[in-house]
Amino acid sequence: MAENREYLSAAQKGGVIHISEEVIVSIAAMAVMEVEGVYGVGPNPAPDLTDRLSKRGLGKSIRLAFEEESVTIACDVTLLFGYSVIEVAKKIQEQVTTAVASMTGCKVQGVDVNVCGITLPK
Repeated sequence: MAENREYLSAAQKGGVIHISEEVIVSIAAMAVMEVEGVYGVGPNPAPDLTDRLSKRGLGKSIRLAFEEESVTIACDVTLLFGYSVIEVAKKIQEQVTTAVASMTGCKVQGVDVNVCGITLPK
């Protein structure tokens, strides 16, 4: 991701705004973590939120595919046992779409949710 960094660019009246893919990945990760029933991002998430967001592997757990004026987001997640996988995945799609669109102005083409694991609540 470091060498082939992609940016979302938007021309504004006062100049051009560039938003790096790392920013969009972070927004998506934080949005995922707000959904009830989510344990973490990725197949082996770190135990606390700060560690989850600062792990270098986050870019592998949330992937972006840029198109002309939109982005498709794929999220690998681990859920908590006892929650409906389908319902939590739908809420993740809604939360990520809303967060990325409202914070960046980018059109979110879709959010693919890959449930990689399930764990018992602590």
